[in-house]
Amino acid sequence: MIIRKPAVCLSAVLLASSALAQSQETKEKQAAPAPAPRSKEGKKLFGTTEALRIARVFSPRISPDGSRVAYLVAENKMEKDKPWKSVTQLWLTSTSGSAGSSRQYTRGEESVSDVQWSPGGKIVGFLMNAGDEKEKKQQVWFMYVDGGEPWQVTKHKSGVRAFEFSPDGKTLLLVATEPESEDKEKRAKNKDDAEVVDHDLKMAQLWTWDIASGQEKQITKGDFTVSDPRWSPDGTHVTFTSNPTPRLDDSSLQTAWVLDVSTGKQRKVSDTTEFTHTARWSPDGKWIAYLVSRGAPFLQTNLFVASADGGRDKKLTNGFELNAGEPAWGPDGMSIYFSGNTRESMEIFAADVASGTVRQLTEKSGVINLSGISSNGQTAVGTSSDPEHPPEVFRSDLKFSAIQPITNHNAWLAEYALASTEVVKWESSKDGMEIDGIVTKPVDFEASRKDPFLLNPHGGPTGASLLTFNPTEQILSANGYLVLEPNFRGSTGRGEKFAGANQNDWGDGDYKDDMSGVQAMVDKGWADPERLGAFGWSYGGYMTMWIDTQTNRFKAISPGAGLPDLYSMYSQTDIHRYMTMFFDSKAPWDNFQEYWDHSPMKYIANVKTPTMILHGQADTRVPIPQAEEFYRALYERHVPVEYITYPRENHGFVEPRHIQDRWQRYLIFFGKYLNNPPKTEPQDVLERLSKDLP
Repeated sequence: MIIRKPAVCLSAVLLASSALAQSQETKEKQAAPAPAPRSKEGKKLFGTTEALRIARVFSPRISPDGSRVAYLVAENKMEKDKPWKSVTQLWLTSTSGSAGSSRQYTRGEESVSDVQWSPGGKIVGFLMNAGDEKEKKQQVWFMYVDGGEPWQVTKHKSGVRAFEFSPDGKTLLLVATEPESEDKEKRAKNKDDAEVVDHDLKMAQLWTWDIASGQEKQITKGDFTVSDPRWSPDGTHVTFTSNPTPRLDDSSLQTAWVLDVSTGKQRKVSDTTEFTHTARWSPDGKWIAYLVSRGAPFLQTNLFVASADGGRDKKLTNGFELNAGEPAWGPDGMSIYFSGNTRESMEIFAADVASGTVRQLTEKSGVINLSGISSNGQTAVGTSSDPEHPPEVFRSDLKFSAIQPITNHNAWLAEYALASTEVVKWESSKDGMEIDGIVTKPVDFEASRKDPFLLNPHGGPTGASLLTFNPTEQILSANGYLVLEPNFRGSTGRGEKFAGANQNDWGDGDYKDDMSGVQAMVDKGWADPERLGAFGWSYGGYMTMWIDTQTNRFKAISPGAGLPDLYSMYSQTDIHRYMTMFFDSKAPWDNFQEYWDHSPMKYIANVKTPTMILHGQADTRVPIPQAEEFYRALYERHVPVEYITYPRENHGFVEPRHIQDRWQRYLIFFGKYLNNPPKTEPQDVLERLSKDLP
């Protein structure tokens, strides 16, 4: 039997094959990731994933012989289907200037902190957790610089907060609290742990720890808490700073002391009635440099020296209007170096001990933080950054004419189109005062084009926006935004008068400073007046809440960790004293009208602008009831509002997923209301978060 096969049409076969190929090609295109967005020059755009990839370099410590630097690097571990977290590890590098000499020394899941060199330079000490998961405490660990595993040195029951090697390398000076009594430990395990507010505060004290024997001895005991201890060069005395309590509200009430280690006797570094702290011994041990503050955050911090035997003190910052930073003695004891904030920069200054005058040594227009000077005086180290380069370790001689980077942990950023920035100046509509700030331009900026604009007031208010690498602004720039960070009245870096110009004036002068800056950007033709937005955190959150209640000029506003009700905020926050300094040194019940007149809640009926509120659920600086109050008012008044809270987060976020979520919500929220769709984020993320928009 012959079986005949049906005739096959060649054209049908070709059509079917073509359709199959097209279908397969479509599937492959759908499965393939979208090409990375790029600038006109072909470089990649910087998004939230790249921002989380940034390695944060900090705390460099130079070795006794000046040949090496130990420093810390924090990076985010972002494993699939696991909680993301930041881990800090120890690195070492040579001061010779070769970035390739950097070597990672610690690994694993635990972060390290507080790096210190042994006097001989053969060992690096640091703090790291020890113990099982439930009983973890920070302890001192050692590691040989020529290799090997770290080993635990201290076993202080309550853990160690800070430490320093004695000059002979045989003893550690520890900052730690007294261990809990057995009775209190037992009650805690049984959940019998009611707490009386402002009672039984855990005061840190000083202890010595004999490295060879492991014996510890408490050398201070009193109704105060201790920090920042430093051995004298001969090892017979210790300077330290005390505060009346460990509460943040008392952090400015500081006193610097000198302790005789053998007798236990202590005396003040200076008899001044002002606040003293950050005491540092001269190389020969005959003098002590220290800082003097007058309490209020806007008053100047000055540099003084006093003889180590208790003689008369001397002010070194005569005629200097800025705040002095942590002092670092030159090897000859004739000069003291420090970093200080001047306008939008951090620069290095030197004070002459003999004449009491200060000269500026750097003009880098960036952020330079001096960390230490080698004992031979040939090398200084610190960190340096600018808007296009995250902080890296630098080396320099003491002329500071050349700041030479010796690490390069973010070399991959060369593949990305980063924003350009410049300092801009304008006159305030309040009184004609000159105000300045930082403008970050969008990638592919064209001066003739009007771009969507975001105002970003800084926190504090005692602070400043600086010319350093800012991941948030870089993300926004990559997505087409022009961003202005105004250093409004009340900011640091311009002297005491300017820093105190916002007393009894929150929401008035600073608001007009900010809005004048917005108008200056519109007048330049850079900002599109029909696409204006604003966002801020902490005092920046307050300012954006205030803006929300004062003008309808913005299309969208996002306050973060803001404080809309200053009356209730006073009792909720952990910095009561700080707030009173801006309101006649009075609590709100003794100064109601002043607090209420400067509260955005007083003007809540004015709000019409779509608003996105962000807040950490565990915030102790600006507790979450502040956000709840603003949200409830907008919600019930039918103002378009979105409110996002973040579990476990305090005032400054630490969890990488939350940090990324915040960035992405900015892009989606402002993208909608300023007609500027995000460019750098995955489509599935955009679709998911867009569902929450008001």
